[in-house]
Amino acid sequence: MKKLQVIIKPFKLEEVKEALSKVGVEGMTLTEVRGFGRQKGHTELYRGAEYVVDLLPKIQVEVVVPDGRAPLVIETIVKAASTGRIGDGKLFVIDVAEAVRIRTGERGEAAL
Repeated sequence: MKKLQVIIKPFKLEEVKEALSKVGVEGMTLTEVRGFGRQKGHTELYRGAEYVVDLLPKIQVEVVVPDGRAPLVIETIVKAASTGRIGDGKLFVIDVAEAVRIRTGERGEAAL
């Protein structure tokens, strides 16, 4: 199994959720996060004073999928989240050794 940890722009969340639903991803975890990458934030003007916004709001999406479905899900996320501009985000693929559905005790891919 693979855990896909994805950092995206907040306004792309609905597109990503819809795209994942269309390819059969049934569950995900969402977290509001803040951070920066290469762009290192930006400068804004508020009431005549300039200040640096160095931690930008992002959404972290986590999904766990069977190994065989990972390439399709990765491609789906990249297409849905991309704007073609800096700050679109990152996708990390992490091996998952085990999954257990707490309610039933199911293990492995059956627990997904």
